[in-house]
Amino acid sequence: MAADLRHVLFRVGGERFALPLGSIREVVNPQPPFARVPRAPDSVRGAMNLRGRVVAVVDLAPLVGLPPHPSEGGQVVVLERDRRSLGFLIEGVLGVESLELSEPGTPGAVVRGVTTVKGLAVTVLDPDSLASQSKDLFGGR
Repeated sequence: MAADLRHVLFRVGGERFALPLGSIREVVNPQPPFARVPRAPDSVRGAMNLRGRVVAVVDLAPLVGLPPHPSEGGQVVVLERDRRSLGFLIEGVLGVESLELSEPGTPGAVVRGVTTVKGLAVTVLDPDSLASQSKDLFGGR
């Protein structure tokens, strides 16, 4: 049975990706530089203040097998997971679309599957797997 869900489409590394709309708290235009996180890998860009809350910012590109995002520009997609906010650095939002997902992805995998929107390929990501992989970057903290 196919699920028709609204997704936020965005660009990372020149490719199109999507996350379920319900998993995204907000999208913000950050004010770099981010505060550096000690002993964190390069894919952890740092932390930002979002209206009084500290939000860790992770470069999404390496998590999906792409070269790191340039240090300047972009937006941050903020996910709310386990009462914690986590930001992913992206190039920019393309819009919101209803996507039909006919086959569920492998449990625990970052990629749920690939679909097309207006004739263009879009990789659909799993927010829980992204959050889990990102948590590992911080040593499981």
